Parts: sequence; C-alpha cells; structure tokens
Amino acid sequence: MIRVLIADDQELVRTGFQMILDAQPDMEVVSAVSDGAAAVAEARRLRPDVCLLDIRMPKLDGLEVTRLLAGPGVTDPLRVVIVTTFDLDEYVYGALRSGATGFLLKDSGPTLLLEAIRAAAHGDALVSPSVTVRLLQHLAQPAAPKPLDEPLTDRELDVVRLIARGRTNQEVAAELFVSLSTVKTHLGSIFTKLGARNRVEIAAWAWESGVVN
Repeated sequence: MIRVLIADDQELVRTGFQMILDAQPDMEVVSAVSDGAAAVAEARRLRPDVCLLDIRMPKLDGLEVTRLLAGPGVTDPLRVVIVTTFDLDEYVYGALRSGATGFLLKDSGPTLLLEAIRAAAHGDALVSPSVTVRLLQHLAQPAAPKPLDEPLTDRELDVVRLIARGRTNQEVAAELFVSLSTVKTHLGSIFTKLGARNRVEIAAWAWESGVVN
C-alpha cells in the first residue's frame, strides 16, 4: 500500500483527493490536514510514502514544507508531490529545487494525480504536461555546470540523457540494450557523482549543463 498524506487548506479539495485515493486498491490516506505546520508534524510522525501538498497554505506554504521534508540537508527525505491551482514558473522551479518529485495542476485530472503518486512512491518523477515545456525551455539555457569531482562515463551520460527525457528504467534498458540491473547500477553511480537525490535533479542537471538540448 502507498501511504499518502494530503495537505490543502480547502476542505472540498482534501475530501475529493481522499475519495479518489481511498478508492484505489494500492493507496491509503493516512492523514489529511489544512495547514503547512500540521503537514510537517504529521509527515514526520507518520512517515508516509508520498506527501501531497498544496502551495498556498496557512502557517507554512507548500514550498517551505517541501524544504523541511525533502530539501537539501534533510537526512531521510520524504517524497513530495505539489498539486496546485497556481501555474507560476517560480512555484514550479521552487518546488523542484526544494526537493519535490512531482508538480501537478489541480485541473490535471485524477488519472495524472494517481500516476504522479505512484511515480513518486517508486522514486520517479512526474511534472504536469502543461508546465513541462516551459520548464525544459528554462532549463535548456546552458549554464556553467558545477565541476564534478568524478566525471560521468560515456555510458552514464547516455543514461542521464534518457532520464532527462522522461524514460523509465525499463525504457532506458531497452534503448541501450542493457539489463535493468545494469541501468540501476549506472543510476546509483550517477546519483553519487551528481549529488542528486532524485531523477528530477538528474534531469535538471542534464538540461542546465547542456548534456541534452
């Protein structure tokens, strides 16, 4: 079962999300709260598999909650999916930089919501299609990448390029004609060399450094 915490200041939204999630055979809502401070407290107490957070909440907003639960320096980060009505670039970038593994708009529909939760629970990431193009255009402006203590191998760069284009581990294995275990080995090395905590950060590094364009 995927254990989910919901945090949204609108009772109607919380109830709607809970009904959708509880109807799934592989999901369980362990807590539904109305403000950011309660979200942090409940998440730390319950350690859910996925935290579903709104951006604008009383006490602490969703970006601050994300930083506290999944941001840099968090010893054992939780997986966070942001679901919001606000399609603003600064929220998208802020959420992903704070450690979120997904970003959806509330009008994305239940199918995409469930896909994002399952992806996060399995260590993958999903960004709402309506913001993906803008996100990639922003990241596609090459910046001076931070020098790596140990450079990626050619094969690891192949894996990074495919991850940056949204491929799953199985799809990477098929495209590179290697085993799934080999892909996982490469990914482990990539995470270590880049200091990345999730696939979103690998993709961001790839676009920012010009590895993909």
